[in-house]
Amino acid sequence: MSKGNHTPNSAPTGKGRHRDTIFVEEAAVIEQTTHAAGQYILRLQAPRCAARATPGSFVHLTCDPSVPMRRPLSIMRTDAEAGWIEVLYKVVGSGLHHLSQRRRGETLSTLGPIGQGFTPHPERPRTLLIGGGVGIPPMVFLAESLRARTDAPWQPLVLMGSEIPFPFRTRPSTIVVPGMPEGVIAAMPLLEEWGIPSRLSSLSDFAGCFQGYITALATAWLASLSADELKQVEMFTCGPTPMLQAATTVARRFDIPCQASLEEFMACAVGGCAGCTVPVETAAGTAMKRVCVDGPVFDAYTVFAA
Repeated sequence: MSKGNHTPNSAPTGKGRHRDTIFVEEAAVIEQTTHAAGQYILRLQAPRCAARATPGSFVHLTCDPSVPMRRPLSIMRTDAEAGWIEVLYKVVGSGLHHLSQRRRGETLSTLGPIGQGFTPHPERPRTLLIGGGVGIPPMVFLAESLRARTDAPWQPLVLMGSEIPFPFRTRPSTIVVPGMPEGVIAAMPLLEEWGIPSRLSSLSDFAGCFQGYITALATAWLASLSADELKQVEMFTCGPTPMLQAATTVARRFDIPCQASLEEFMACAVGGCAGCTVPVETAAGTAMKRVCVDGPVFDAYTVFAA
């Protein structure tokens, strides 16, 4: 594929495309665990959302009766059979502070699943997943999804970056990843249990992590691949906008397709207010697309110019 001409993430079009796909549920809190630097993992009983969520989709939660606006949070894991969803968030502002106080058995109004998720292509089974900060959850969801698929010999590699302690206890990886810089061995235990290789990066001098930006680590790994191997690679990324821009630059350098999940402030989260629009390049020219329902996942090349 030539630069700037990669297959875009497909999405349904037409009026009413989200009808019967987004649900309001009174979701019971199953558990909420606390992690360093004000990070929380919240598990909710939301069976209708769990049955239909896909990697990259999110939920819009009511944090507390005293907070009128909902908060959009990326889904990190689901169990359709057990009916639960899981989100990871960092407390920023009063709304998420109230959410962090919710306890087992309490209920939250949950609107979801919302948004167009990632679309891995079987012809490119070597998937490179890059998550930064609160962009980590969709990467975990996507990795677990690929683990369950049998339509291609999927080989996901998950790279995660954070400047605060990771929301899990890191451990040295037992999975060898050729092309990784020497000494970069820190991994996410859950992914290790699934047999999925992961590596971590930070500028905060955490043990076993790559000391630098996550995109520099991605560059080092991609540079170790042959031309034929690169033809099998597809990149997926979520995180702060500067990181997404840098990841897209890396993808261009190695001429690989890249899908990016954008982060934007949202009010309604269902496309009505159009407050989360971003310019996206289309065949007909630049168009304003709503991150909540037209995204949050887009072909990165259509959002971030060369």
